[in-house]
Amino acid sequence: MRAPRSSAALAGIALLGAVLTACADNASGQLMAHNGDRLVETLSNPPTGTCHRFPQGVTHVDNHMLSNIVLYTTEDCTVPEGGGSTYLSQQSSDEAVHSTGLWRSFGFADE
Repeated sequence: MRAPRSSAALAGIALLGAVLTACADNASGQLMAHNGDRLVETLSNPPTGTCHRFPQGVTHVDNHMLSNIVLYTTEDCTVPEGGGSTYLSQQSSDEAVHSTGLWRSFGFADE
């Protein structure tokens, strides 16, 4: 027995919605973190909505994701008193300056 076309179309739309919702929890692309010339960490499609801690402080970040991030000098994605954070747009790179210190974590910018 064949299902009516409208039922098949609704089932297809529901499946597509479920797939898109599942993908929305991860950023698309790759982030590479360096300390000097040494690669510290490479992340592919990391989950969004959480703070990501680098295994050690990093001096250079390459954001090859389709998401903007914020870099922090703290391990918990907070801005210390008198400190700041660094906004890094998608498909760009940045280096820490001596006055701010090493980056220790990052989170995704509100979009």
